[in-house]
Amino acid sequence: MKVGLYMLFYVFAILVMVMDQLSKYLIRTYIDINETFTLWGIQLTHIENSGMAGGLFQGNARLFGVVAVLFVIGVYYFRRTGEMKGALINSSLGFLVGGAIGNGIDRLLFGQVTDFIIRSGGILNLADHAIEMGVLLLLIYGFVSWLKSKS
Repeated sequence: MKVGLYMLFYVFAILVMVMDQLSKYLIRTYIDINETFTLWGIQLTHIENSGMAGGLFQGNARLFGVVAVLFVIGVYYFRRTGEMKGALINSSLGFLVGGAIGNGIDRLLFGQVTDFIIRSGGILNLADHAIEMGVLLLLIYGFVSWLKSKS
């Protein structure tokens, strides 16, 4: 495996985790809970979520933190098998792991996740968006792999 492609995973994972934690720190430090404001045309509201997406299963943040740790361990194990290679899968897994670590840190340290980006369907954070990006890239990787197997 080419080192550059292999490192893409770590670059995305670390970048997502750092940006997520920095943004959450700034929100927790400077914005009161339930305070709404606009930044660069984006409406933001500071909430703390002790559950999972959509506020489901409130009070179980630490359990979901453990699930995030197990997910990250699973991805590292999966990557060691080396069956899936390339920039797309490394990018996908980097986004997924970075997002899982970002939200996992909140869940394990604080017992809740800081959310602030208002979007139809809820209030999210950068880690949530990274996870969505990782899933999208994983779907694209699967589709491209399927197309290649048909030719």
